Amino acid sequence: MWPEYENFDATGLAGLVASGAASPGDLLDQALLRVAAHNPTLNAVVNIQEAVARRIISRGPQGPLAGVPFLLKDLGCEAVDFPSHNGSRLFANTQYRRNSAIYDRIAATGAVTFGRTTSPEGGIGAATEAAVYGGPTRNPWNPDHTSGGSSGGAGAAVAAGIVPAAHGSDGGGSVRIPASSCGLFGFKATRASLPDGPDAGEGWAGMSIDGFLTRSVRDAALLHDACTGPDIGAPYRAPALLETHLQAITHPPPPLRIALCDTTLTGQPIHPECRAAVLAAASLLQGLGHHIEPARPQADTNGMMRAWTGIVACGTALSMQQAVAARGTPLGREEVEGVTRGAIAYAATLSGADYLAAVGKIHAYGREMAGFFAEYDILLTATLAEPPAKVGWFSHATEDYLGYRLGPDGIFAYSPFCAAFNASGQPAASLPLHWTVAGLPVGVHLAARCGADDLLFSLCAQLEAAAPWFHRRPPVIATQTIKSKAP
Repeated sequence: MWPEYENFDATGLAGLVASGAASPGDLLDQALLRVAAHNPTLNAVVNIQEAVARRIISRGPQGPLAGVPFLLKDLGCEAVDFPSHNGSRLFANTQYRRNSAIYDRIAATGAVTFGRTTSPEGGIGAATEAAVYGGPTRNPWNPDHTSGGSSGGAGAAVAAGIVPAAHGSDGGGSVRIPASSCGLFGFKATRASLPDGPDAGEGWAGMSIDGFLTRSVRDAALLHDACTGPDIGAPYRAPALLETHLQAITHPPPPLRIALCDTTLTGQPIHPECRAAVLAAASLLQGLGHHIEPARPQADTNGMMRAWTGIVACGTALSMQQAVAARGTPLGREEVEGVTRGAIAYAATLSGADYLAAVGKIHAYGREMAGFFAEYDILLTATLAEPPAKVGWFSHATEDYLGYRLGPDGIFAYSPFCAAFNASGQPAASLPLHWTVAGLPVGVHLAARCGADDLLFSLCAQLEAAAPWFHRRPPVIATQTIKSKAP
């Protein structure tokens, strides 16, 4: 392995290919070497399709990321050449008959996809510990801790330097939670900015959206530019941006009115390290010319979380029922994990009217949040209420689905911020601006009004320039002996 690979983001690696300093084959070799070195510890990369990647290379990939190794989340992003377990024994080795629109757009960048990254079953966890992968996915900063979820494998793979960027998705923080846990940049776009088709119109009543885990803001901007826009037949679309994401990061934003919330959205205290991260970010933003004012939305966040929990239970039950109906045999108890069984059982208690009431609740919550953002440009919080949890904290073994989500030690107590913006549809980002005394990353969370993705990207780029994080590498990289030379 050659250490220079890790000194470049995806845009930088593409520049090496364009200049002839490296070939796509060289870069794929480096990614595969890193899988071999780090995957036994991290358990992050699955379903490797090296022959497919070599075939992509042989065709001469074209585009802004031509030749850069890339990984898809093992949930969604359907692609004919990349079978998926979807985080579940029930769906193991699923083959697809056609590509998703999001995969086709990723492929059009010239990125060389060679496999998938782990996800919890159904994508409903803040940790990635699915039984189908034979064990938990671990954090490169400390393998005793989770890399987050549900895009936990993507977070671990990017943080470990296996790839510079990876696909993820976010229905309740599933890009931003791993970004916070793994010291990465994670951006959730405005609802409907990215395509869901052709096999779906929306995910989780519009709360779920694809996204990316990256080490740089510019890589995220490039990928969002490449993938943004409705696909054919989309049921609705996001507001048009005033400029592209890449254009937005070339200049600082105007002075912004930023609401500072150093508690949860319901006023509960958060871990001192997370609060310190928020206060330090507020000081930094103030020094950059922005106006900081303590404030938090007076929206019904607890009610939104209960509605979110019902919608996701119904979505989980539907996907399992469709799989069972397609094969014609009943669902075996051990084919799905405890939390999934609990979600199916809870969904069975909900009527169609209950489901529509839950959708109505998240729509009402979005209007409440929009009212708050009529007064403020940005809301600043922590991404999580605590540093990355220990492996096993959010095991899927329990069948107490409601307790798992809403209990005092549940996911919403641990992650009380992210799902708010899936419900409201607003853009939000997690930035790696703080590390604990124990060396664990702590993300800072920024949210903007619907459609202001370009403004939020501009602010994120300004913070990246003021407090760079790219040079920070986890111990799994620092302790790896690298002997060979760059090409």
